[in-house]
Amino acid sequence: MAISISIVAIITSLHLIAFVLSIGAESRRSTAKVVPDEYDERTYCVYGSDASTAYGLAAFGLLLISQTVVNGVTKCFCFGKGLVAGSSTTCAIFFFVFSWVSFLGAEACLLAGSARNAYHTKYRGIFGGQDLSCSTLRKGVFAAGAALSLLSLFGSILYYWVHSKADTGGWEKHQNEGLNMTTSNFAENHQQPSASELEKV
Repeated sequence: MAISISIVAIITSLHLIAFVLSIGAESRRSTAKVVPDEYDERTYCVYGSDASTAYGLAAFGLLLISQTVVNGVTKCFCFGKGLVAGSSTTCAIFFFVFSWVSFLGAEACLLAGSARNAYHTKYRGIFGGQDLSCSTLRKGVFAAGAALSLLSLFGSILYYWVHSKADTGGWEKHQNEGLNMTTSNFAENHQQPSASELEKV
C-alpha cells in the first residue's frame, strides 16, 4: 500500500486544528468572581465566557475524525492483510499502540475539561458570602490535551507511514516470488522439448 499524500494532509490538518483549538480553550478558560446581590445580602459566583467548552468539544471531534481516518485506511491494523514479519511490522505495532495511547489521553483531557468548565459556569448563591468559593477548571487540562494531540499526530503519521512501508514490502516480496516461479516454470517448459528432441534423435 503506497502512502497517500492526501491522507497525510487530512490527518495533519485535523490534528493541527485540534491543537490550536485546545490552546484556545486553555486561554479562554472560565474565570469566576464573587458578586453581591443588589436586592438582598446574598452573594453568588459569576462566571465568564464558556467559549473554552466549545473549543474543547470541537478539538475532541476533530481528533476523533482523524483517528477514524487513520484506522480506516490501515484497517485498524487487525483486519487488513497480513504484513511481512520484520522490523517494519514491529515499528508499526509500536506506533499503533503509541498513537492510540496519546489519542485516548488527549480525548480524555479535552472531554473532561469541557465538561468541568461547562459545569462551573452555573450560578450559585448562599447566605454570608465570605466563605463562598468559586470553583473553576484547573489550569493545564486543555494544555495537556494540546500536547497529547501533537503526540497523537506524530504517532498517527509514523504508524501510517511504517504500516504502508511494511504492506508495500510484503506485496513486492510476493510479486518477486511470483516472478521467480514464473521464470523457473518457463525455463523448465522451454527445456523439456529440447530433451525430447534429443531422445528422438
